[in-house]
This record gives sequence, structure tokens and C-alpha cells, in this order.
Amino acid sequence: MILPRYHIAPSLIAGAGKGLFLDEPVAAGRLITAPDDIRKVYKWHEVEALPNAREALAATVRWFEDRYTVTPEWPDECYINHAFAPNGLWHLGFVFAARDLLAGEEITVDYRHLLAPGQKEDFRDAATGGEIVGHGWAESLALSSAQLHGIAASPRFVQSAADCG
Repeated sequence: MILPRYHIAPSLIAGAGKGLFLDEPVAAGRLITAPDDIRKVYKWHEVEALPNAREALAATVRWFEDRYTVTPEWPDECYINHAFAPNGLWHLGFVFAARDLLAGEEITVDYRHLLAPGQKEDFRDAATGGEIVGHGWAESLALSSAQLHGIAASPRFVQSAADCG
């Protein structure tokens, strides 16, 4: 589920197709997306054994450890594109605003958190040309947890959370 108002439009990232754009500002640390309809998770070897495994990889996302979802019906969350310096933070299936975001911004996350360890994307990072290769689980969890902690510990977030009640 996508929490702020948004729309899908052509991405501003070269070669990315469509992107997810905010229709309202979102404060740092606030949720952008949250899981709401996870029907099945697969171990990586089960994803690789699917009869349509090659096609399924484009719709496969790691949620935790070695568990993945396969969502070929492409919910709107799938229009969140990759960036090595993203404005969204992927953490255990949730996407948080990594900083204060303005209406009109395209949401990006670092796909290295969504891929299997060592899995390479079929495309390169548009800004740097660098390969996009999946982090190991421990590295991904450590990085995203530290980033989330940094956001949540900021005085701006503490005040914003207090304002929410």
C-alpha cells in the first residue's frame, strides 16, 4: 500500500520507464509504502525453480533473509525505481522517506537491498553507470537499520513523530 497521494508517470531516470511520484510532501522518516497483501514468500531456490523463473526475476523482491515475493501483477509500488543515492529507504519491505520529500519528487530506493546476494540487475545505475549487485542479508539489514536509526534519531523526526500524536 502506498500511503501518501501519488501518481505514476514517465520516470525522470533515463531508461527507467515509469516512476512513482509524490502528490504531497512527506517528512523524513515517514512511511511511503507498507506491505498489505503478501500471499506467499519463497526461498531463493524456490524462485529459481519456478517454471517461468527468468520472467519472474523482474517481479521478485527480497523481504527478509532468504525469503522473496514474486508479484507479476505489478502493483504501483513496482514503479519505484533504483538509485544508489535514493530518497527512499527500503527496510524489511517498508519504504521510508530518507529525507524531507517535496510534492512532485520521484521515489527511488537502492535495489541492492531487494536482490538476492550477488544477483546482478540487467541494467546499470543511471547516474553512475555502476553495476547493481544484491547485498548479502547481514549487510543489507545492517545498512538499512543504521540509516533508519539515523533518520529516527534526528531532532526533526522526533518532533514530527510527536506531532502525530
